[in-house]
Amino acid sequence: MRRTPRFLDTLRLEASALENHVVDEFLAGRLDRRALLREGSRLGLALPLLGGLLGLPGSAARAQTGKPGATIRIASPTPAGAIDPVSTAGTGGLMMLGQTGEYLVLDQPDLVLRPMLALSWKPNDDATIWNFSLRPNVKFHNGHVLNADDVVATMNRLCDPKIGSSALSAFRGVLAPGGARKVDDLTVAFHLEAANGNFPYLVSSDNYNAIILPADYGGDFEKNFNGTGPFKLDKYTAKLGASFVRNTDYWGPKALPARTEFTFFADQQPQLLALQGDQVDVIAQLAVQGAQGLLSDPDVRIIKTRSALHRQVHMRTDVPKFADKRVRQAIAMTLDRPAIITGLFRGLAEPGNDSPFAPVYPSTDHGVPQRKKDIPAARALMAAAGVPNGFQATLTTERMQEIPDYAVLIQNACAEIGVKLTLKVEDVGSYYGNAKPGESDWLDSEMGITDYGHRGIPNVLLGAPLLGNGAWNAAHFKNPAYDALVAQYGAATDLGVQRGLAGKIQTLLLDETPVIFGYFYNGLAATSAAVSGVKMTGIPQIFLSEATIT
Repeated sequence: MRRTPRFLDTLRLEASALENHVVDEFLAGRLDRRALLREGSRLGLALPLLGGLLGLPGSAARAQTGKPGATIRIASPTPAGAIDPVSTAGTGGLMMLGQTGEYLVLDQPDLVLRPMLALSWKPNDDATIWNFSLRPNVKFHNGHVLNADDVVATMNRLCDPKIGSSALSAFRGVLAPGGARKVDDLTVAFHLEAANGNFPYLVSSDNYNAIILPADYGGDFEKNFNGTGPFKLDKYTAKLGASFVRNTDYWGPKALPARTEFTFFADQQPQLLALQGDQVDVIAQLAVQGAQGLLSDPDVRIIKTRSALHRQVHMRTDVPKFADKRVRQAIAMTLDRPAIITGLFRGLAEPGNDSPFAPVYPSTDHGVPQRKKDIPAARALMAAAGVPNGFQATLTTERMQEIPDYAVLIQNACAEIGVKLTLKVEDVGSYYGNAKPGESDWLDSEMGITDYGHRGIPNVLLGAPLLGNGAWNAAHFKNPAYDALVAQYGAATDLGVQRGLAGKIQTLLLDETPVIFGYFYNGLAATSAAVSGVKMTGIPQIFLSEATIT
């Protein structure tokens, strides 16, 4: 983008708000647009201005294409249970949360944070305390004016282990009950259990349970969907659908659609037929598997975003078959990752390198060599581990999207080094069980494939599935050196320091290989060609306030 004199003047005027050295680095050409936005996002300052000047999605200077006042019809997965921001975990439920609820911070598709209900945020010197300044004059749909008490109650509720919120995966070890404290009516201070340089992401739309609720929330969200967002609930019918109308009292630009109508579907195929039959305008979540024909349909617009969506292939490091890391390395080296991406995703994915550091993350060290298929080297590793003829094992997984096909590909690949895998493909409920060791095929199986969602930072993915005390540690991996590196990474606030630590973590995990990260696939949605302005994130979430129909 050409930096006009007017732009430079405006940026200099904001130098008192942004850190001066950040602005100076940008003006000197040593920071590009993305790096400027990320540093500004980390400081939580002046982003509304920067968003408008640099053309961020959703900036105040949005362009209106098409006619406002439309009704947008959306096909969405059926929520698995009651819609409750504290406990909702499935895709269908989280789609509903974001229609009327809002977060302190919005994590955009480029992973740059943007103010939402918080105008700014800034850490103390060691990132153990983060202060958030709230947007004034924001009203909930019931007329209550947002204040710090609402934020404090929301966050303390979510991080309380006794309540069992789905947000605990992000907050465990970072924010304890009582850690969110009111400073004044429009300021909240988060006192953390440990330093965390990426904390704003944990209270952003990344943590989809973290929509801000009134302090006196009593668990009745499904009755009223009381939030602060640009849409208000019209009607919700469990298992069938929901409708929302424009919130004329919204604090920001009013939604362009007058109405949105969601229809719930149990499977993808009827959603595809509904879009092609002009019964819906948007498919909120699209999987490549089964939708290949839609990708080249001229009457359909595919929305795609790079993401950290992936599948984890764990191998139990505490059972004899997989105790030797050379065996685990050998199995990882049987996979032809580019071929898998082409076959399963039509190229809409990127190779994984057996760590949570997806290519989309700014902190990922891209200098760490990519693991590739190498059957001779894999056979040599098996021989060195004392199992030149391989062994038999069971690969357990869930019946979801492309995962069963991925399991077959792994089965065929492992056969090349003598590892004979028996596949056990279960329904999702049976696979996850009670999600506790001893009560879950996911956490108890000797080898398994598990679906993992997108996060704007890798912190949760580095922790819960891989730390020695991680709640999702299906590989039963215990490595004190790894745990120490993750703690250092979490505390780092400088991107360069994070990248250096990431390189060490990536290298360690390539050596140990408790989990195979074969690919990271794009988040996808689909609309009719006449629809524009639909925004999505990798979570996935759908934002419809700027949607129009031509």
